[in-house]
Amino acid sequence: QVQLVQSGGGLVQAGGSLRLSCAASGRTFSNYTMGWFRLAPGKEREFVAAITWSGGTDYAEDVKGRFTISRDNAKNVAYLEMNSLKPEDTAVYYCAARPGFIRTTVSDNDSWGQGTQVTVSS
Repeated sequence: QVQLVQSGGGLVQAGGSLRLSCAASGRTFSNYTMGWFRLAPGKEREFVAAITWSGGTDYAEDVKGRFTISRDNAKNVAYLEMNSLKPEDTAVYYCAARPGFIRTTVSDNDSWGQGTQVTVSS
């Protein structure tokens, strides 16, 4: 496993932007796929986006075109750039890591960050 520490998030108006960061330590970062999930009130934790060590990406349908995931392997950091935010994007966002390829289910990701609140006001 890797240790993940998140930063960023906060309160923003609808249509605004935020960037989340996830700093990794403990293992070879470049061997891991990095992902972002979110947990909204009354819902289960759901997949948002992921990026492989080589830069391949996958996104949930409702964030495509608005969110961008990226990583800096030299700095051991993954990012989630969120634009055109909507009130329904309000959730606690979690960074995740797993060795190998992208998996969009919660149980297939074995390292997690502490969670960051993102609140989008209408």
